[in-house]
Amino acid sequence: MIKLIIGKKGSGKTKKLADMVNATAQVSLGNVVCIEKGDTLTFSISHKARLVDADAYGISGYDEYFGMLAGIKAGNHDITHIFGDATLRIGSRDYYELAAFLERLNKIEDVEFVFTVSCDEAELPEKIFVVAEKC
Repeated sequence: MIKLIIGKKGSGKTKKLADMVNATAQVSLGNVVCIEKGDTLTFSISHKARLVDADAYGISGYDEYFGMLAGIKAGNHDITHIFGDATLRIGSRDYYELAAFLERLNKIEDVEFVFTVSCDEAELPEKIFVVAEKC
């Protein structure tokens, strides 16, 4: 399952994501991972969740981002949730590439993905909402 937190810059997406990560980490029977760009969430995310800086691994573009997420899940089958902040800054602002990325991620089973997407919902192609829902 893939969920998207959609909104323009400054609309509170990152705060909502951090709250979701912390709430999920409290009740998850597995592991919770949060991917960010930079180290802005260091003090916002509970120590019960694993925080990963995509920049520390040189991740840029949706192919690399997919490889990172698939590798994280493959390396630990106990992961129940993966959250991602700054999705368009890690991948790209090409919404069709975003759609292809989400379609690939949708094939990974037994994990719920939640991503922030900094844009207006009307800008996104309809095919994104075939595999992802707005939260």
